[in-house]
This record gives sequence, C-alpha cells and structure tokens, in this order.
Amino acid sequence: MSNIYEEKAAMIAAGELLEYVPFGRDHCKHHPNALNLQLRQLQPASELLSSDGAAGLVGCLREVTIHEKLKESWHLRKGVGEVGEDVDYDEELYTAGNVVVWSRGSKSEASTVYKAFTMDSPVLQALWCNFSITQDKGWKSKSKEKVEESVCIVQSSSINVHTVEGKDYIAPLPFQVAHVWPSKYGLLFERCSSPHEFPPSPPREPLPTIFSMLHPLDEIAPLVCKSSSSFGASRVQYVADHTLRIVFTSAEPSIMMTYDIVQCSHVVWTLRKVKPEEQNVVLKLPDQTVTPQHVSTSSSLTAHLRSVSKGDSPTGSPFQNYSSIHSQSRSISSPSLYSRSHSPSISNMAALSRSHSPALAVNSFSGVQRFNFSTHTPSPKRASASHSPNSSLSDSLLAPETEPIVPELCIDQLWTEPVASMREKNSQASKVFVTTDLCGQKFLCFLVESQFQLRCVKFEESNDMTQLIFGSVTNIHAKDAAPLESIETMLVLESNGSLVLYTGVSRVGKIFIPGLPAPSLTVSHSMPRPSTPLENNSTPAKSVVRRAMPLDEDVLLSPVPELRDSSKIHESSYLDDCTFQQTANYIHAVRDNVQNRVTLEISNGSMVRTSIPEIATTKLVKKCLQAIKYILPKEIAVQVLIKWYSTYNAPGGPCYHSEWNMFVTCLMNMMGYNTDRLMWTQNLNYEGSLSPVIAPKKARPSEAGCDEDWEYLLKSEYHQNAESHLLASALHLDAVEALPAKEDIPCCVSLDTSAILFHHIPSIFFVLHLVYEELKLDNLMREGTRSLVVLLLQLARDLKLESYLDFYWRDYCSVVKATTHSCVIDEAQTSFMNQPPFFTCEPSSIYQWLSCCLRGDLVPPYPYLPGICERSRLVILSFALYLLGDEKAVSGDSCKYLLRISAGQRKQQVEQDTRRCSLRLELSASSLAEKLIIWLTDTGFSLRDLDSLPFGVALPIRDAIYQCREQPSSDWPETVFLLIGRQDLTKQAGEGSLPKGKSCVNQVLSSDVPMGTETEDDDDGMSDLNMEVMSLIWSEDLRVQEVRRLLQSSQPVRVNVVQLPEVSDHEYIEEKENRLLQLCQRTMALPIGRGMFTLFSSYPVPTEPLPIPKLNLTGRAPPRNTTVDLNSGNIDVPLNMASWASFHNGVAAGLKIAPVSQIDSAWIVYNKPKNVELANEYAGFLMGLGLSGHLTKLATLNIHDYLTKGHEMTSIGLLLGVSAAKLSTMDMSVTRLLSIHIPALLPPTSTELDVPHNVQVAAVVGIGLVYQGTAHRHIAEVLLAEIGRPPGPEMEYCTDRESYSLAAGMALGMVCLGLGSNMIGMSDLNVPDQLYQYMVGGHKHFHSRIQREKHKSPSYQIREGDTINVDVTCPGATLALAMIYLKTNNRSVSDWLRAPDTMYLLDFVKPEFLLLRTLARCLIMWDDILPNAEWIESNVPQIIRENSVPLQATEVPTSEDLNLETLTQAHVYIIAGACLALGFRFAGSANLAAFNCLYKFAREFMKCTSGPAAALTGHYNLETCLSVVLISLAMVMSGSGNLKVLQLCRFMHKKTGVEMNYGFHMAHYVALGLLFLGGGRYSLSTSNSAIAALLCALYPHFPVNSTDNRYHLQALRHLYVLAAEPRLLVPVDVDTNTPCYALLEVVYKGTQWYEETTEELVAPSLLPELYLLKQIKVKGPRYWEIVLDLSKGTEQLKSFLSRDGIMYVKLRAGQLSYKEDPKGWRSLLAQTVACKNSEASGFKPDVISSFTSDPAVLSFAEYFCKPAKNIGQEKQEILDLFSTILYECVTQENPEMLPTYIGIDQAVRRLGRKEASETFELWQIKLVLEFYNSRNLQERLRKKSHKGLFMKSEFLPVMKCTVDHILDQWISAGGDVALHQYLTGQPVEESQMNTLACFLVYHSVPTFGQLSAFELEGTTTFSEIMLKFSQLRVPVRALLRLAPLFLKNPQLMVY
Repeated sequence: MSNIYEEKAAMIAAGELLEYVPFGRDHCKHHPNALNLQLRQLQPASELLSSDGAAGLVGCLREVTIHEKLKESWHLRKGVGEVGEDVDYDEELYTAGNVVVWSRGSKSEASTVYKAFTMDSPVLQALWCNFSITQDKGWKSKSKEKVEESVCIVQSSSINVHTVEGKDYIAPLPFQVAHVWPSKYGLLFERCSSPHEFPPSPPREPLPTIFSMLHPLDEIAPLVCKSSSSFGASRVQYVADHTLRIVFTSAEPSIMMTYDIVQCSHVVWTLRKVKPEEQNVVLKLPDQTVTPQHVSTSSSLTAHLRSVSKGDSPTGSPFQNYSSIHSQSRSISSPSLYSRSHSPSISNMAALSRSHSPALAVNSFSGVQRFNFSTHTPSPKRASASHSPNSSLSDSLLAPETEPIVPELCIDQLWTEPVASMREKNSQASKVFVTTDLCGQKFLCFLVESQFQLRCVKFEESNDMTQLIFGSVTNIHAKDAAPLESIETMLVLESNGSLVLYTGVSRVGKIFIPGLPAPSLTVSHSMPRPSTPLENNSTPAKSVVRRAMPLDEDVLLSPVPELRDSSKIHESSYLDDCTFQQTANYIHAVRDNVQNRVTLEISNGSMVRTSIPEIATTKLVKKCLQAIKYILPKEIAVQVLIKWYSTYNAPGGPCYHSEWNMFVTCLMNMMGYNTDRLMWTQNLNYEGSLSPVIAPKKARPSEAGCDEDWEYLLKSEYHQNAESHLLASALHLDAVEALPAKEDIPCCVSLDTSAILFHHIPSIFFVLHLVYEELKLDNLMREGTRSLVVLLLQLARDLKLESYLDFYWRDYCSVVKATTHSCVIDEAQTSFMNQPPFFTCEPSSIYQWLSCCLRGDLVPPYPYLPGICERSRLVILSFALYLLGDEKAVSGDSCKYLLRISAGQRKQQVEQDTRRCSLRLELSASSLAEKLIIWLTDTGFSLRDLDSLPFGVALPIRDAIYQCREQPSSDWPETVFLLIGRQDLTKQAGEGSLPKGKSCVNQVLSSDVPMGTETEDDDDGMSDLNMEVMSLIWSEDLRVQEVRRLLQSSQPVRVNVVQLPEVSDHEYIEEKENRLLQLCQRTMALPIGRGMFTLFSSYPVPTEPLPIPKLNLTGRAPPRNTTVDLNSGNIDVPLNMASWASFHNGVAAGLKIAPVSQIDSAWIVYNKPKNVELANEYAGFLMGLGLSGHLTKLATLNIHDYLTKGHEMTSIGLLLGVSAAKLSTMDMSVTRLLSIHIPALLPPTSTELDVPHNVQVAAVVGIGLVYQGTAHRHIAEVLLAEIGRPPGPEMEYCTDRESYSLAAGMALGMVCLGLGSNMIGMSDLNVPDQLYQYMVGGHKHFHSRIQREKHKSPSYQIREGDTINVDVTCPGATLALAMIYLKTNNRSVSDWLRAPDTMYLLDFVKPEFLLLRTLARCLIMWDDILPNAEWIESNVPQIIRENSVPLQATEVPTSEDLNLETLTQAHVYIIAGACLALGFRFAGSANLAAFNCLYKFAREFMKCTSGPAAALTGHYNLETCLSVVLISLAMVMSGSGNLKVLQLCRFMHKKTGVEMNYGFHMAHYVALGLLFLGGGRYSLSTSNSAIAALLCALYPHFPVNSTDNRYHLQALRHLYVLAAEPRLLVPVDVDTNTPCYALLEVVYKGTQWYEETTEELVAPSLLPELYLLKQIKVKGPRYWEIVLDLSKGTEQLKSFLSRDGIMYVKLRAGQLSYKEDPKGWRSLLAQTVACKNSEASGFKPDVISSFTSDPAVLSFAEYFCKPAKNIGQEKQEILDLFSTILYECVTQENPEMLPTYIGIDQAVRRLGRKEASETFELWQIKLVLEFYNSRNLQERLRKKSHKGLFMKSEFLPVMKCTVDHILDQWISAGGDVALHQYLTGQPVEESQMNTLACFLVYHSVPTFGQLSAFELEGTTTFSEIMLKFSQLRVPVRALLRLAPLFLKNPQLMVY
C-alpha cells in the first residue's frame, strides 16, 4: 500500500471520554426485587438452587463460581424510533439475577427505563428479536409481513417473549438450552449436549442440536442442513453434529457462522426458509422415493424420539408430566396445564392473534414429548409406548405420538475457513461481526482471541442477488475489535494496547484518546493475556465460554462458565512483563458498539464511552465525497477517503466552519496541486488556522510573519469594520492602502503528476459539476454552491474548458472575476489523464434543460449520478411526465431523459432504481397531474422537499398539486393527500376519531338538563353519547334530554296517589304499592329502549369495569318524598319479576360497547360480578357483547365455564351472543355448542340432557343465525320437523310450546332466507307445502328419519290427536314462509296468505294470525308495497271492509247476521299487519309518504282506544295494534328523532293504567329506541338479513308480564342490532377537530320507480341505504369538495361510517363555518365586495386570522401587511403590494404561491438596483415566465376561465415588462458596448459584468465559443440572423435585441 508510513503515523482524535456504568445496574439497586437479590447473594448457592427444581444438576454445577458477586450482563443497540423517525440514542438490555431492565434514551433524556421484567428463576440470557407475521390484506393486495419487536428472556425451563405492543408469551423449553440466537426469521436454539450422550448406544441417528422458533406460538422445530456431496447430489438432513457451535447470526444478510471443535475451523451458512421438497425428504413421507438406508434412519430417529422420557433425566425438569398428558388425548382441554402458555392446543387465542404457520398444524405438546432427550432406559410407565429401534416405517408413521415436527428453516454452506497447516486447537471465534468499508464492500470479521488475530473475509452478493460470494481471508493482528456502522469502519485493539481504526482491511490510523496515556511500544507481544473479567453473554455475539488463559486442558467441555470478576485481577502479573510501570491503566477490551460510539474497558475495571468522529458533517462535503467515491475505482477511493478522514480528524483539528476549506485543500493536494502556492487556497489555510484550536499538523513556516499576512489582514472584514468605526473618523486616521501586487510571484504553478488523483481530475471535475447542478436545486445549499464554484473554476481554468468558465461566470460573475490564478498543465501531462467517456465539452445545466423543456425544444439526456443527484432525476422526470406528457419516463424507461453515469455498478442496482421510480398503476389517476403527484409520493417526495426547491423549478409541481387539490380521488393513500395539501383527506386516510371524554358532554348538558338531573350523568347509562354531534342534529330543542328522562331507570319513580278521607293509612300504603307495581311494569320495560338509544356509543377502558346502570324499582311519594318499596309484604309481588328486566338491563350495557373497542377475553371475565343477584345482568351483558361481535374474543374455556354453571339466563345470553357473532358462518365449534342444547340435533341414542325450555328456544334461533342463508339441508330438515314437535313424552314439552315452534319457524326461515323456489336439494322435503299445512291445519305427517322414538309416546297433559295444533304451529310456519319467499314476489305463495274473504272462513282464523299472514304476504310481494292509505286498505277483504266498524266510528251498529266483533278485530289486525309491512319496506328511509300514512293510522288507533268501538274490538287488541303501528312508524323514521313520533311515544309513556301491561310498555320503548337508534347515528337496513332479524325482534305479540316467554322469547327482542347499520355522516373540521355543518349532494341511482336524481342534505345527516346511492359529494363554496364515488364500491364510505361517521372537511380560505356565519355575509369575499373599492383595496390584514389557520400566512399578514406610522412612499407601496398578493393568494386558495410572488418581486427590485451578484433568481423568473407561456398551461387556460395557480391580476406580465425595461435601459446606457465586447471575445469592463450576465441568462444568449462557429460577420438582414440563430434556439425576443449589434445599428429594434 502506498504511503504506508504516513498512514501509520496518522492519528485520529476520538471524542470526549465519559465514564460508563450500565443504566440497568443503578436501576436494579432501587428495584423492588433488589432486596430479594441481596438475600440470594447472602445464601449459599446450593440452598437456592436445590429449592428450584427447574435448575437441576446444571444449576448445582454453576455454584462453583457464583459465590462472590451476582452475575450481570448487558448489551446495547441503536435506538428504534417510529417509522420515518431518525433517532440517535442507545437502547440497553441489562440482566442481573432474576431482573431484566430495558432502557432507552430519547430526544430529551439520556436514558430511562422502558420496560423492566422480574422472572421467577435466574435469567440465563436476554436478547432482542424480531418476529415476522404474515398479514393477509385481502384479495386486492399481497400479504404483508408485520414485524413484532420483542425481548426474549431465557430461563432454564422456559423462554418469555414480551413484545413492544404488550403481548406476552411463555414458551416451554423441551431441552436444556446452551444459547439462544436472534435471526431474520426468529430464534435459534443451541441444545446443551452432555459428554455421555456420545456415541449413542445402540447406534442411532444423532439427535438434532440446533432448533428454530419462528414465533412464540409456534413449535420449536429442528434445523435442517442441505449439503452437497462429491457426486453433485445434495443431501438434506437434520443439524445433529454435536461438534458444531454457533458463534454468530445475522439478519441482513441472513447468515450463520459455526465453529467445529474437532476440525477447529469456522463455517458460514446461509439461513433461509425450508422448501416443501426438503421437508418431505427429512420427514420421509411415503410419496418420496427414499433409499432403504434413509428409511431405517428415520425409523430409528422417530423411535428414539418416541421412547425417551424427560422423567428419566437426572435434572428434575418440570416437564416430566408432559408424556402422560400427551398420551391422554389429542385435544387437551384441561385449563390447569401450564395455563400461562399461549398454546394453540389449549385455546384458540393463537388463531385470533396471528396467522397460523404450517407448524401449528402439529400438536404443540407433542414436540415437548419428542424432545425429551436422554440416553437412559425408558421408565416402566412408558414401556408400553416405547418401540424398538428396528420399528418399521409404517409403525413410526402411524403411531399417534410420533408425528414428526415439520422443520421450518434450512442452512446451506457458503464458506469454510481454509485449513492451516498448524491449526491451534482452541481457535473458536470470540466475537464475529459484519462490517462495511467506506466504499460499500462488506467483510465478515471474526476474532480468534487465542491467536490475537482478527480474520476478515470479503463477501459480496452475486449478480442475481441469490447467493453470497466469499473471497480470501485477511489477518489483522488484534486483541479485540468492534465495528462502527455509521462511519463504515471498525475499531481494532492491538495487543500492545493501542486502538487502530480500519475500514475493511485498510488501516486508517491510530486513535488518540484524550485522557488516556498512549500505550508503550516496548510491551512484549508475547505477553500472556491476563485473567480479565468477562461477563457471560456480554454482547449477543460473544460465546458462552471464552478462553482466558492458553491452558492445555480443553475448557470448552466444562459446563461451568468462567466469570469475569474484577476482584480477581492481579495487576502485578501483567506489570511483570511490562517495561514501564506507567502503562497500568491500559485498554483491554472494546464492547457495546452502537453507530460510532463504543465502550472501552480499562484494566482497572472501569469503563469509559467515547465516540469516533464521522467522515464529514456538512452536507456539501458529504455530497462531494459520495460523488468522488462513486466515480473512482474502489481501491483509489478507499485511499482518498482514508487520507481525507485522517486529515480532517487529526488531534486538535479544525472547527466546524472550516471543514469545506480543509476538504478543498486535501482534495487539491491529492490532485497534485501545491496549495501553498495558490492564493485562494492560501487564504483557506489562513482562515482555517483562525479557529480556537490551531492544528499542530500544519505548522507555519516562520513565526516572523510576511507580507502575505499583512495583505490578508487588510482584506479581512475586521479591517473594514475598523476603518468605518466612529473612532477612526474622530481621530482622523488615514486609510491604510494595500501593498502593490508583487511581480516576482510566478503566475503559473505546475501540478505533481505522481499524485494519487492526478489522472482522475477530469472525472472528478465532471462529477463535482453535476453535484454543483444538484445543489442548485436546493434552496438550503446556496452557500454550498458558492463555495463549490470556486473549486470548479480552478479546475476548469486549468483544464482549459472555456465553456465551463463562461457557464460559471454567468452563474456567479462576482466570484469568477475575483479568482484568476491558474496552474499550468502540460499537454503531455493532460494525455496521461483518464478522459472519461461521459465527459462533455459543453457544461450540463439543469436550468437550461428545464427551460428547453418548458419551451418545447428537443432536450438531450441529462447526465446524473445514481444515488447522489436524486433531486435532478426527480425534477427532470417530473417535467418529462407533466409537461411533455411522456408516461414512460416514470414507468421505467427514463433513458430518453437521463444519462446514467456508470462507474461499473452492478445490474441489480439499476433494476432497483427503476423499480423505485416506477409509477404505481393500481391507484386511479386519469390526468397527468394526478400521475405526477402519485409518482412523486411513491418516490418519497414531501412538502419539505417541495419548499426547498427553487420557486421556478417547483412551479410546475405546484401547478399539478393545485389541479389535484380540487377533486382528488378518494382512494389515494394518505401521503398523496398530505402532498396536495388536503389535510381533511389526510386525516381521514389516517383513520382519526373524535376525542371522547365526559367533559364535552357535561359542558353541553350543564345548561340544558333540568335541575333534578345534574347527578344522573354517571348513573343513567347514557352519559357516553356524543352530545356535541347530537346538538348539531337537533339544535333547536331539548328532545335528547327528554329522551334521557324517559329512558332513565336509576332514579325512583314518582308515586303520586291522593289519599281520600275514607281510605285508611294501611289501605293507602297498599294503594301506593299497587300503583308502584304498575309503574314498575313500565320501568322494567325501558332497558330495551335505552339499549337502542345508547347503541355502540361507549369505548371502555380495558383496565376498568363497565358500569351497568341500576334498575331502580322503588318509588318516592310526594309531598314528603317518602320511599315506597315492593318488599314490604303488603301486596303480592310476582316471583322473579325483575329477572328478565335485569337481563335486558345487562344487554343494554353490553350494547353500549362499540364494535371497534379494544377489549379481550380477560376484560370480559373481569366484568363478571361477584354478587349472585347480578348474574342475570351479566348474562345480558354477554349477549350484548355477542351482538356487537366481541364474544369471538372470549376463550373457549371461559364459554365452557359459563355453560357448566347451569344458569339459565347465562346460557341464553351466551348461546344467542355467540351465534350472532358467528352469523352465516356455519362455524362447526358453535354448531356443536348449540347442538348439545337441541335434542333434535343429537343422535337418537344420546343421553337425555335436562336443558331448560328457554335455552332450547335460544339454541334453535342460534342455529338459524349461524346457518343463515346457507340452505343447509340437514338443519332445514330438522327445523321443519321441530315446528310441529308434539308434546311429551310424559310431562315434557308441554309448556310454552308456542315459543319453541315459533323459534323453529324463524330459524328455518333464516336458513333458507330469500331462496324462494331455489332451494337446491330440498325438493323432496316439500318445505312450502309442509309449512302451509302447519299454517292452516290438517292431519299430521311424521318424518320417520327425524322423529325420535320418545315422541311416539303421548303426553300426560295435552292430547292433540292426529291433527296439527294450528295455535302452536301457525306463527312459526307463517314467518318461515315469509322469510323463505322474502322479496321474491311469488304470487302463488302470497295467495296462500291472503286473508279469508268469507265469514265462515274468518271464524277458523285467530285475528292475531291475520296480522302475521298480512305481514308475510306483503313481505313476499315486496315490490307491490306502496306508501299510501289506499294500499293498506286494499289488504282488507271486501266483506270486512264493508261490514266492520270503522276506526273513527262514533256509534257502534248492531247486526244479527254477522259477528261484528270478529270482523272488527280482523279489520284492525289486518290494518296493523299492513302497517308493519310498510314499516319493513321503508325502514330507515324517513320516507315522507310512508310517515304520513302511518302517522294517520296511529292517530286513528289512539282515538279509537277511547271511542265507542273499543269495547267491541277489545282493549287488548287495540293496544296491540296501536303498538304495532307505533313501531312501524319508528322503523320508518329510525335514527331521525322525529318530533311527532316522539310526542306519540311520550303520550304512551304517560299511560300507566291497569290496561297497560309490561308488553305494551316494551313496545312503546322499542319505538322510542328505534326513533333515536344509536343516538341518531344508526338506522335500519332493509337487507334480507336485517328483515329476518327485525322479524325476530319486533314479533307483534308482546308479553303480558315480565316473566312471560310463552309466545316469544324476550331475549330475541335485542336481535334488532343485526339490522342496525351506521349511516350518520358527521363533517368534522380538520383544523378545530369539532363537528360542523356541511352541504352534501347525494346522487341516487335510477330505479324502476324513479330516474337518477340528486338531493341536497345538510350534514350531520343520516344517509339513505348505500346500495341506493351513486355518489356523495361535499359541496362548496365553503368547504373543499370531497367526492365519494360509490359505483366503485362502498367500502370506503362504510369505513367512515363505522368510525362514528366522521368525515373530515376543510374550510376554504376566507370562509367561516355555517354555525358562525349561517348566511355567508361575514366571509372575506363578501366583505370585500361590500366595500366601495373592490378587490384587494378593501382587504384588511387584521381579519386574516378569522379565515385561515396557516401560521405562515398569519405571520406574513402580521409583519408585512400591517401599515405603520411614518413610513415612506416606497415602503407603503411594498405593503400595498404584499396585501394585494396575500388577498389573491388567500381567495384563490393557493397560499403556497406567496413565497413565489414575493421572490419574484424582490428579485426584480434587486435587478433594478443593480445588486444582482448572481443570476440564480433571474433563472427562476425566467422559468416562471416560460411555464406561464408554455403550451401545456395555455391550452388548459383556454379550457378553463380561471387561471388556477396564477393570480387574476396582471402581476406576471408587469414583472416581465419591468425586467425587460431594466435590461433594455442598461443596453441604452452603454450596455450594448459591453455586450458587443462579450460577443466578440474582448475583455469586458468590470462594472458592467453583473448586468451583462443577467442579460445573457435572461435572453438565452449563446456563448462566444458557440457564436464563433457561425459566420455572423457580414450579415445585413434580420432574416439572415434568424436563420443562423435558429440552430442555437435563441428566442426571437433576444434576437430583436442582439440584431442591432450584428447589423451595426446602434438603435434598438424593441423598446
């Protein structure tokens, strides 16, 4: 290597030394377990370990050294932040005894405890590991890998895994583990191998030694090795070599290194997923052709795995009972077995928590049995299960306990360490790591401590990226080493104690550490290594046993690990071999390397932490280094980077500000320049030496000083300040003039051709030029470009590149004229330089390229450096896509616009770049603007990047953003919305939700709630409703508070009974209690309504129980407010009166929990009350959880526990809840659960189970729910027979038969829901005929296959005979027919259900059944239902219509021929049935015609109840019909809170007489609840499934009392939840996060009843059913438009609605919300128009804060637009201009254009004042004007009247004219002379240079070199000039100004 002596002499200064103590050590001192740890230290280890049965023999052996100090270990890693967050702190994992402490730093604190764990037994090892979980994203997208970050804590018998998300797993270890290693796929386990295990006798296949676990819920599976033989065939086998020791694993790349203790060599393996064919070979599956040898091997292995038992192991393991457990059954149901283990065999939690891997198909405990390794004889208990080693293959495969474990990972051998002639025995690597050198070359380094060698192997990926290729081994003399990832180097500790920095295998220099003495070079190299302290597992890469002394015995076989104890160090033993005593404190180890930080272990036991400096800190130097590294050969690049690194980081080096100066000096020295002879580099050196720390490496030649020092001082800024100081003028000091320039300084300096970079000067110049162009695209790097151009000027001048010199002069004319020194490079020397093929004589200009693109000229490909000039690539491809319309530019074919500068890079990087910049096609993008924005987002382009682009370059991108902002597609990702400035859609895509808390509720309610109810919020169960939203929906009255008053049950009711004089006190008390009993009927019925009102309104905290509001059945009697109680014994109270009311109260509480709440099985069990009296409430609570879908989280064991308690209510709630949660899934586990409770589904010979009747009813309905819509034949057949199930035998099935038959009918209807005549495979069942028979009666037909034997014996109580009991079977059969033929419009079946039209037939049908028949008939004829009274009356037969008493009759007629009572009752029930059908048809639609129709009938029924016809009809019948009509009315208006319906419900609430029973109250509260369903957020659906659920819930027969379940099970009333769907759309202002009003435009699809129509709604509003809609749009003008196109799918809208209906909207600038400004008279635009002077003159900057929340706009208005006193005219004009610009930017919705306009104005003003020292801003103005005049924009402006991004005023034309005028004036004032001098190649006067450069840039004037190629002399006409200039693409406007110079005419052609 060249300059090796120089490199060795180089020293690198390390950072400040800090004393290092593990954070966990201090924390453990204060840890609650610290006392326990101290006690354990005081006790003898044998006592501790003997009490711990899990430790066993190995624990006793450890006692040898654990007697002085507790073992501790720790390791560090780089902090892991959020996605996209760049963190720079350490994380520490500390282990001591039983405690593991995970600490991490943060931006504000050095280190804090993140998690701390205390284990039950000593921790053997703690490590970080990432587990991958495959997430299936659906059919549209591919499955995605989710990474679970976790900490793994290894104990002797188990491993605990704790994830960052809070999940905890415990996995038992089936064998003793020596070490655990993290890998890319999970964990690797090394099994402890005892010496007596080898060789096995009798001979068997050796047992696996390395195992893997991909997830804590997976089995521990053996590792597979694939090795190739000499014949070319590969062999797959288990890794069973006991001589292999893992010494290293890596995730990227996925490799593993092992050490063979026999061969004494290291091997590198690649770690990957196993392939299916490799699994088959290892498992010896029958379909594989395996050799007999393999078969015998397999049988011996499986026999051995089967025969051994852990119980025989000398170590008493807690897993000795697994063998007996495993032999019991495949399905383990005992919850006591290791209940903390989340094993899939115990519960189904694994299925819920993660995707199952293939290994989960194997029973998890079988793995424990198979890995109980022992060579002892099997115990007698297992002798019967053991097999001989010669068992056949079939025996081993068929045995139930020998199911093989499927291997998951495989290793392939990549590299084997070359065998040396003299291989030392104990040469195992003690530390292994992967490092990268400064040029990206990777090395695998492993430290062989016994030989003081660091062996480095270079490796690289193959071209196809499939394998790694390893090179030769390089040995570095080292005692320890550590990689420094962030600076791509490694730190090596040499045996003499000195630290040396390497990059790869190249030496950089020694590390100088301030504060530590430099190591003496006289220390003997043959010195033995002292016995130093060594923490076990101090880093993940260190092995368990490290060699301390070069002993003869083999210490690796010792099971006792050696401890590193600082108390054992004897320094004298080390000092004896040292020459100097001063080297006592030497560095003996390096550890805990993170980024560029490392810990140094000192020999005195202390530790210090230091940092190694980075290669560069400024972005400019980093960019230049990247470019140089990219273009140079790797060997030279490494030398260059090492040279720069050692120069920059020398001890006492330069300060931060002189880094660039140092870089330039270093680079030019390496190019061959003598920087001491160049004037400007001399100045750099002087400037660098002004830092506080003077570099000793660059000493001054003489201390006497010289003239150059004086000249430098005169030119300094300090001298200028001193001359202008007041003191200088006061003392009349003369100005000091500079010395005259010396003539004897040679003007030419030659270069050193032997310099390392001399031959590469052209390449370096060109790439630095590209970096210069790249930096011009970054506003933040303007200073960097100014610094870089000086270096480029020097190189261009020396390379004699006139075109580049002219180019740089045009950019920075003031800089170029100040530097004139050049060096001489002979042409002979130039020939030695490498001329790269990509070098161009004409400079590449990014601005010129963009300008040509805007003008539409042909553009050549622009050269760029991959990975370095990314901004150039991004801008060029953006212009190509948006302006040229070439979509191929971003789809992979960019060679037309980009010329990749190649430096021998591999093909795959090119492919990666192509993939990275390709456009995503799956997103909808129609226009070029949309495609551009989506592509930019995919490349990671952000708003911050956009703001840093120059305004002229960024303008087309801003224009595209503006085009996309108006109507973006709703399916774009969040990042796109963020880029286009739509915060509303950004937040919507981020799935935000309203903040929930009781504060806003109490705040709204404080002034509205009546005085007596202030304390009800926490008790009435309705405090979780979002009052903020409801106050917007119903803003004009207090209806919500009224509903809360009606539905509260936690307060005593008012018992108002007047005591008459003749009534005694005792009778008065009885009268009050009787009155209270009547009121309690109402109180017990209202929880159903409250459940509807509070549906899904609560988000419970998982750590708190859910409060269930009290059901208060007491009263208060005025005036003394005395308590009235039913338990006094004065009156008879029905038994268990409140049991079902408590159940409903529990359901209401359970239904409050929203489906998206984060609750789990533990929380559900946690809510179980200890009080037995509350069991009914908890049963309802479980049902409520099931209806909301949360019971799927309940563990199977808990379900089993609940059902075995035998509590009837709990069984009902659980069965219905689980069934509802598994709706239409045909789930087999739920089917089995339900079948146990349905005798008909059990086998005929099964044991009779005593199942309560109501539980059977619930189970039958549950079967219907689980099999809904499936048309399952067997289930349908059973249910059909169960409708007519006869009573008996004996006393069974005799009571409440009606409810069971009804349930069977409804379940049958659900199973065959809506199928009509399409019931495939059921034609032989004759389902409709059988149902018709059940409905009208007739002779029984027994189903022989279904009918059980016991039904043949008669009942002892009921005698039915051979005919069907229609009173029992008719309701179920009628509803079954209705559901099966729902919406089929089958007229033949509907005719069966027509009401009888003769008096004779009417006498055979109960009037109640006429209601059901009418309802069923109308549901079948769905399309015939019309919302008018005529249609309802048309359902009444003519005989009834003509002869019955009308509802509004005032007198009751008499008739002897006809039974008026029958006719009247039939009439009202048919009317009620038709009304109910109308309610179903228009449920949730708020149809006005249906509402008016039903409201009319409801009022008529209410009048009729008090009229003369009430006696004839019957009060019960009238109340039933009235309740049905009221429910129908509420169904139509569900969720709307209609005031008229509320008035009816409140009227019914007040009716508490004797005639009003419990069922009627229930119906009224159901109506009230439906009216305010979910607090106005939910409505009803009319899907088939919803109608089936509503038929069950709203069955029009109401219970007589609270315990009545005869006709209908009360629990079914809650199935309405399955029909409820969220339909409230709530606009939320994205800036204030509060709900607001917004205008919606809803487009309906065309149907057979109406054409496509549009309706306007004011949100918050309930939407119609989504299938009816085509589009929803948030309309302007106040808010930004949002369009949801439902024709593409309703998933997005459904996701909005399911998240409380939140739809984020954003106010347009200058607008106020509808709440603040209902009429729109206060908007910014309205105020301006109202003023006399329109437009901006009426604009007041003070009011800007009312109309925008953008802090930049507000600050601009505050500081730049407010007028001040006593300001001049010019400043006032600027303020007016700024106000005008601000006004237009705000009103045109493009405030991001504000900096652009200000920049244009400032640039023009500077040009006018002739202060433009650079042409950067002028280029931007030019690009803006060219874009404004571009064909692309002009065509769009012709199509649209508004200008879009640009201002309405003539701002741009005025600016253009101003620039033209300034430059034309300059030409008139003598500038034409300077221009002529330039064009003819003559020197230009210095004072004219700045404006001349501006003129040349603005008018695109060619260079002198380009003009000289054309013979312009002698041209006489303008047409000739145009012809000659056409090839140079000079604009005509420039030619008009240049023509007079060429035509010798001094007059301008343009003014």
